[in-house]
Amino acid sequence: MNKELMEALDTLEKEKDISKEVLLEAIENSLLTACKAHFGKSDNMKAVVDRETCDFQVYAEKEVVEEVEDPIMQISTEEAREIDPRYVLGDLVRIEIKSREFGRIATQNAKNVILQKIREEERKVLYDHYYAKEKEVVTGIVQRYIGKNVSINLGKADAILNENEQIRSESFQPTERVKVYILEVRDTTKGPRILVSRTHPELVKRLFEAEVTEVKDGIVEIKSISREAGSRTKMAVYSNDPNVDPIGACVGVNGARVNAIVNELRGEKIDIIPWSDNSALLIENALSPAKVICVIADDEDRTAQVIVPDYQLSLAIGKEGQNARLAARLTGFKIDIKSESQARESGLLDEIGYDEGMNGEYDDFGEYGNYEEEEPEDLDEE
Repeated sequence: MNKELMEALDTLEKEKDISKEVLLEAIENSLLTACKAHFGKSDNMKAVVDRETCDFQVYAEKEVVEEVEDPIMQISTEEAREIDPRYVLGDLVRIEIKSREFGRIATQNAKNVILQKIREEERKVLYDHYYAKEKEVVTGIVQRYIGKNVSINLGKADAILNENEQIRSESFQPTERVKVYILEVRDTTKGPRILVSRTHPELVKRLFEAEVTEVKDGIVEIKSISREAGSRTKMAVYSNDPNVDPIGACVGVNGARVNAIVNELRGEKIDIIPWSDNSALLIENALSPAKVICVIADDEDRTAQVIVPDYQLSLAIGKEGQNARLAARLTGFKIDIKSESQARESGLLDEIGYDEGMNGEYDDFGEYGNYEEEEPEDLDEE
C-alpha cells in the first residue's frame, strides 16, 4: 500500500475539494506522459493506479514476432517464451516498466501534468461553486479599489464591482462587509471572473427573501420591483394566504424587517404596495403616496391616464418625475398624469362620466375612481 500517496490525495480532496478519482486519473496520465518522454511513444503503454491501495503499475503490451523491428512495440519469440513458454506468434505480452528508470526530463513532465490537472480542477471547482450562486446575494469583504472598480473578496475568490453597478452615493473602506448580487460568473484561464452588483432590483428581492420568512416560504410573493438605486424602490407584493397581510409581513414589527434592508442599502427608501390583477387599481397603488381620482387603463396598449387632485399633482409625479417613473416601471404601463383642473379643461372627466360620489366604485368601463378630500397619508416604508 502506498500510504504517502493516499494521504496526499486525501489532503488534496479535503482542502481543495478535488475528487480523488480525478487525481488518480491525472497520475495515470502523467505516467503515460513520462513513458512518451522516455521512450518516444506510449501507444502500447498503460498505467494503472489501484483505487484501494494507491499502488501503481506501468506496463507495455508488445506483440510476439519472429524478427523484432520496433523494440518498443515488439518482442521476439525467444524473449516472450522466457517469460512464459505458452506465448506464440501474434500474442501480446505485458512487460512491466520501472518508473524509477525514467530520466529527469520525463519525471519533470509527469510532475507538470499532475500540477496542471490540479490547477484546472481548482478553477473548475471554484467556477462551479460560484456559478451555483449566480443570481443570488452573498456577503463579501471589500479589498481595494481598482481604478473606479471595487475588488470584493467572497471567500474563495474575488469579485469585481464595476463602476456602473455601484450606487453613486456609496463609498467603501477596506475590510468593510457588504452584500452584493452576483450578476454573472465567467470561466477563464485564470479562474472564475465574478461580476457583482449593488444596483440590480433583484438585490432588494433577495434581501427580502432572506429577511422575511413569508417571502422565503412563498406565502408572500414579490410580484414586481422597480428601483432607482440609492434613492427609492417600489415593490408590489401579494399574499397567497388571506390571513397574512403581505405589507405587514414585509414591514415587520415596528418596521424591523424593512429597516434592516433599508440599513443594508444605506438609507434607500422602500415603498411597499399591494399587488392587484386589476391594472387600474395597481397603477393607483403604484402612485402612492399620492391620492388618485381616477385611472383609465388600456391593457392592450399598456397605457394609462391618471387624474389626481390639483394639490396632489407634484406628489404623484415626484421629485424630477421619480414617483411616476418608478410606477410606470413597476406596472409596465406608460402613465400620463393630469390634475383635476387639466382633466376638466380637456373634458376628460365629462367623457368618462366621473361623479365625485363614486368613492372607489368601478364604472362600466373598468375605470376606477377614488377621490377623498383629506390630507395624503405617507405610505412610504423606510
